[in-house]
Amino acid sequence: MFAFAVKAGKFLKPITDYQSYRCYMQEFYEERKRTDSFTWREYARLAGFSSPTYLKLVCEGKSSLSEAGIGKVADAMGLKGFDYVYFRYLVQFNQAKDDESRKKAFGAMQEVAKSKKIRVLDGDAYAYFESWKNPVLRELVTMMPGATPEAMAAMCWQPVSADEVCASLDLMVKLGLLQKKGRNVYVQTDKALVGNSDAIPVAVRTMHREMAALAQKSIDAFDVNDRNIMGVTMSVDREAYEQIVEELLSCRRKIASIANASRKPDQVYRLNLQLFPLTKKI
Repeated sequence: MFAFAVKAGKFLKPITDYQSYRCYMQEFYEERKRTDSFTWREYARLAGFSSPTYLKLVCEGKSSLSEAGIGKVADAMGLKGFDYVYFRYLVQFNQAKDDESRKKAFGAMQEVAKSKKIRVLDGDAYAYFESWKNPVLRELVTMMPGATPEAMAAMCWQPVSADEVCASLDLMVKLGLLQKKGRNVYVQTDKALVGNSDAIPVAVRTMHREMAALAQKSIDAFDVNDRNIMGVTMSVDREAYEQIVEELLSCRRKIASIANASRKPDQVYRLNLQLFPLTKKI
């Protein structure tokens, strides 16, 4: 499972504990150097590269690995089997040019880890942020104590299956966002979900896209008395932008406190606060 053993008998951490292949390569180098005077030249030679500083530049983020280079470096570090495959997907994830490619690579990382019954760092948090269903069901489940998954699914305006409801609730219990108190009875916890890996922003952006798409649908789907959509187009400088962001944060906190004070909540709403550029800088 581990990449290599050093003379002192210590090992690198499992590769699934790493968020960056560059960090993994760097720690391989540092551990080898600590035990047998390893050099960047020797590292590059083992991987079959002529430049003695190439892998140093890769670890510093100043260069990247090609598809062929991934295999060379993996071989140089003694990676085999699961570690070899996972390292390849980790490189693809870190070097992806867009969110869709990152999601594909991270999904592959999760699948190969699942086959070995190994958890990917922040994999569960990623799953929560990836879909709009999870925060919606977290709110809905507390308003429908004892309701079946089928009944909860029927209450969502967007299509959701009973199986998806069950999977979402199980995930949130696992993450500590919900506590199960009885058959189909859950309560929310005060736990804040925090993820540290590079995958989390990808999942959050996916959720933002989904929520923005639902907001667009709501324009035609709901009466003006049941939804409120407004906006203002304006010209600003950076200082004004920062002040507006602070006002939006303050407004969001105030709205959250109003919602938390609801005595008998009976519906789940989504508030999107969107501030984005419409032109290039002059």
